[in-house]
Amino acid sequence: MPDPKHIVITGASSGIGAELALQLSSAGHRVALAARRERELEGVAAKAGASAIVVPTDVTKRAEVERLRDRAIEAFGHVDVWVNNAGRGITRPVLELTDEELDLMMSVNVKSALYGMQAIVPHFIARGRGQLINVSSVLSRVPFATFRSAYNAAKAALNALTANARVDLAREHPGIQVTLVMPGLVRTEFQQNALGGSPPMPAEAQPVEDAVAAIVAVIDRPVAEIYTNPRQAAGIVQSYFQDVAAFEREWAARR
Repeated sequence: MPDPKHIVITGASSGIGAELALQLSSAGHRVALAARRERELEGVAAKAGASAIVVPTDVTKRAEVERLRDRAIEAFGHVDVWVNNAGRGITRPVLELTDEELDLMMSVNVKSALYGMQAIVPHFIARGRGQLINVSSVLSRVPFATFRSAYNAAKAALNALTANARVDLAREHPGIQVTLVMPGLVRTEFQQNALGGSPPMPAEAQPVEDAVAAIVAVIDRPVAEIYTNPRQAAGIVQSYFQDVAAFEREWAARR
């Protein structure tokens, strides 16, 4: 078994974050669980056992993210891995978006991750090592769920921030790994929690256990980016970039 790591997970009260906490704790790692919903966090921590601590956090507020970092370092001594997983979806086409809806998607899905990156990376630099993981989405690359519009745009912005940070850190801090994780459709509460509701979960959605296993693997063996469902990477994503116009014409015809 790899050496136990100290890992911070945002968005840990349900879905991918909660399952990640359980898989990591069962593998012997210590986890700091962050989200706004304290009762749900406590439930996840109870399942994870003594290796977990709960830090209620509104990740859209920089000061609370910095407090999360400080609390994790206080409890563990240091942090090895920081997972920016918090996020929320929306069901609204581009031409119907309001200012408030766009601002919310950017705040929850982009600024929260930026706060996490800026909070933890100085700690990693001081230690000379660490891993930053940003959880994005296949929808950041391919417009096959256009009703998610602002969510897709926010995750695309997160991709760019992640790549730029990775290049910057590689110049002088090669011991710091930066990983972008792109799940596809995953069986979690994400659909039902999306602003504006959601269509039914498709049958081909990936089990959350499988998606999270891919994240656990990348903590053991860091890489620049992964798709949690390789079939989507080889299928939808690859075909989109081979011929963007043809893909979009075909997809539009299905609606």
